[in-house]
Amino acid sequence: MTVRKKLKEPIKDSPQRSILKTVSWRFVASGSTFIISFTIFTQATETAFRDILGAVSLITAVDIVAKLFLYYFHERLWTNIQWGKSWRRRAWRRHYRKMHKLQAKRKKTT
Repeated sequence: MTVRKKLKEPIKDSPQRSILKTVSWRFVASGSTFIISFTIFTQATETAFRDILGAVSLITAVDIVAKLFLYYFHERLWTNIQWGKSWRRRAWRRHYRKMHKLQAKRKKTT
């Protein structure tokens, strides 16, 4: 009964995994902001306040949309990385081995 309850618990990330995901996402997000800003400002020839305000607004709009897509793909990538989830996998392996041992005992007694 207790093994069954443990298997229904949601899989949680370890704190180390969450920290690494946060740091890696910050690198992705900051890199995209740098590239977007660099591209827009290299094309601007005027440095008047109106132009700067327009450039900043454009950067903000593009940044919001771009980072939504980048974050989504970043999270999908991390769902395929098993690091930090091994504690859950080990529990499943113990359960799997235990079930096979019980089945083997039943076959021997019959």
